[in-house]
Amino acid sequence: MGAAAGIAGCTGGGGAETEGTESGSGDSSGSSGDDTETGGSSSGSTWDSQLEVLHGWAGGDGEAAVTALIEAFEEEYPEMDTNFQAVGASANVNLNATILRRLANNNPMSSFANWPGKNLERYSGALMDLEADVWDAEGFKDTMQSRAVELCKFNDKMPAVPIGSHRMNNLFYNTAVFEEAGIDASSLDSVDALLDALEAIDQNTDVTPMAQAMVAPWTNLQLWAQILTSQSGVEAYTNFIEGNPDRAAVVEALEALKTINENYITADASSISFTTAGQKVISGNAATIHQGNWVYGMFRADDSFNYKEQWDWIPFPGTEGIYFYHVDSIVAPSNNPSREETIAWQKFVGTKKAQIAFNNPKGSVPLRTDIDPSELTDFLAMTYEDLTDSEAYPPTIAHGLAVTPKTMGACKTAFGDNFMGPFKVEATADALVEAVSE
Repeated sequence: MGAAAGIAGCTGGGGAETEGTESGSGDSSGSSGDDTETGGSSSGSTWDSQLEVLHGWAGGDGEAAVTALIEAFEEEYPEMDTNFQAVGASANVNLNATILRRLANNNPMSSFANWPGKNLERYSGALMDLEADVWDAEGFKDTMQSRAVELCKFNDKMPAVPIGSHRMNNLFYNTAVFEEAGIDASSLDSVDALLDALEAIDQNTDVTPMAQAMVAPWTNLQLWAQILTSQSGVEAYTNFIEGNPDRAAVVEALEALKTINENYITADASSISFTTAGQKVISGNAATIHQGNWVYGMFRADDSFNYKEQWDWIPFPGTEGIYFYHVDSIVAPSNNPSREETIAWQKFVGTKKAQIAFNNPKGSVPLRTDIDPSELTDFLAMTYEDLTDSEAYPPTIAHGLAVTPKTMGACKTAFGDNFMGPFKVEATADALVEAVSE
């Protein structure tokens, strides 16, 4: 009863998000798994309960990834009764609301997809401890990247197992458009250089310089974080998320973002999702896009749009040597309706088989440190090396790792209220500083 009461008390705050998901599910909904009936595992053990897993990967790269994960799991446990449900449409918003409602009503699912780290505060008091039965039993503390291990700890428990990491500081571009505009992508080493390149595209081609999706404010928050880090360094970003913002640096980054949004993005940006924006780069109607590398999951699904041929990538200008850190995980609630099935599933999530099956189509990379890069696509093999060899790993502010759900919601509101056009720099700066300073 205490856990349910705690969850009931935070259902309002947990709904502060207003974005679609970064996982390719912003434009669709529905289920990407199927139900199977049964009684035992591949080892002959008896399974007494149904495994029910909720996730937000309903469409695009996310659907392909979770389908591959489900198929791999059901190969290992063909006799377990499973029910994988995609809570789609507005994705993480609907998913989080569904999870919170069910936990408050003492009707928990077996597990659910969510970000670890500070994001787990929304589920405080209602999380299962997997440390002994999963983490210690499988040796995951030794095989998972240490940062991911720490993010999966919460209130002296380990309720989550990481499934993959997206890099945030990316700039993807259409190679034909860059060539037409005379741009050498490797020379883009600062925000000023990026702005010059966008101007060159605007002047020398008929293509929109940058695809941007502003149907929800998280994309502006995410892009602003890259600009802030590029202009003022990882320390300035870290100080911001830790509640010690440099207002001058905040304003400088907002001014650059205002320049981009006022001059170089598509006219329909305010009404489109990132999946639609990504398609504009594929079609050649936009030259470049900043997003997490879930965009790669979109690109690789198009056989006519190939890495190093029709598209390429650089770290967001001015963030070389940095891996902006994002993690997806699978979380188990307490009062679990299928304890043994849930433990088997959570163990599987951390295996090489699961992490390779999921991440290749998702555009993310495994968190295990013992993956053979040849098992990944060329682009992901490169990203996997950066995951282990970068100089700094700032956590993403727009996706649950860097700040609490309340603070993340306030930062998104700062952009939603003040920076969707017209772009009010001073008001947005005030709201951002207030959000992290409370």
